[in-house]
Amino acid sequence: MAAAVTSSLEIDNILQQALDRVLDYLDVEAGEIFMADESGQILQLATHLGDIVDSFWTRDSFSFGEGPIGQVAESGKPMVSIDPEREVGYFRNEVIESGLCCVACIPMATRGSVVGVMCVAAKEPQNFDERVLDLLLSIGTWAALSIENVRLGRQSRRLAVLEERERIGMDLHDGIIQSIYAIGLALDYARSTLDEEPDAARSKINQAIEGLDTTIRDIRSYILDLRPRQFRGEDLMQGLEQLVEEFNANSRSQAILIGPRNGLEGLPTANATALFHICQEALANAAKHAKAGLVDVRLLTSDERVMMEVTDDGLGFDIRKMSVTLGHGLSNMHFRAQKVGGDVEINSEPGSGTSVIAWVPRYTQ
Repeated sequence: MAAAVTSSLEIDNILQQALDRVLDYLDVEAGEIFMADESGQILQLATHLGDIVDSFWTRDSFSFGEGPIGQVAESGKPMVSIDPEREVGYFRNEVIESGLCCVACIPMATRGSVVGVMCVAAKEPQNFDERVLDLLLSIGTWAALSIENVRLGRQSRRLAVLEERERIGMDLHDGIIQSIYAIGLALDYARSTLDEEPDAARSKINQAIEGLDTTIRDIRSYILDLRPRQFRGEDLMQGLEQLVEEFNANSRSQAILIGPRNGLEGLPTANATALFHICQEALANAAKHAKAGLVDVRLLTSDERVMMEVTDDGLGFDIRKMSVTLGHGLSNMHFRAQKVGGDVEINSEPGSGTSVIAWVPRYTQ
């Protein structure tokens, strides 16, 4: 029985296997299983085996505490030798006419929670002694555990899908969308200098075209493997240098990068990627919202941490009026750092610029 109910990931199959073996072992004529719904307050008929009658009860659902099914679910204790003739309000006439005279209801429970009720019916009075009753309770527990494992597995897969959607959203926002925004800055610059500096404007337009080609390749790659090609954590300093170079070419702000050429060996890819995207977001905010003239990016290392500080001389904002949950970019910064065991601190005041300090562990925790 234990092998049968744990060999499937389909709840209907688990119920069929359990009930079929119980009927065969006890040599009884029919059986049913009621399962609790998502609310945990209603028990719904899930499966029926036996050719004598199509179903035992006058209804296919019971509330907890209602009728023999609901009473067993509420108490968590079995009810045996139920006489259908004494429960005519719940049993169908066909059950009595078929000669079924003995019904037992067994709770299917795990960890103190009843997930269903199993019923067996026979034409001959059955001696549900302590040994048989213990076996039936064990079978109910095995089936309940298997059902719970299936449900937990499904829930885990749903959570994985949600986390993947969140990751995709962050990667799109931090990667491809920011690239498109940078292209927009380049085109805006070209428009403003078209009359006075046509050569510079044409250069910016060419840069924008190249940027669009790169972004299109990123999108195609993203569709194929759900991973943007911009940074894979191979070399954090090289990635930041490219980021700053693109920022300087595509915005009216100027950014400088200071950091070590050595000492980043062994930095986990996930940690390096988190700092890369945090820097990307901070630079985008400096150009888009802060309208900064100068942005200073510094990378520092210690035996335990790698810290990055991005400081701009832009407009700044009132921290007290800003929630990280309101701005998707700020929320992404915190989420990325905390996911790898680090953190982010943002300091800003109106008219005094903004400082973003992020750190991640030097090695995998």
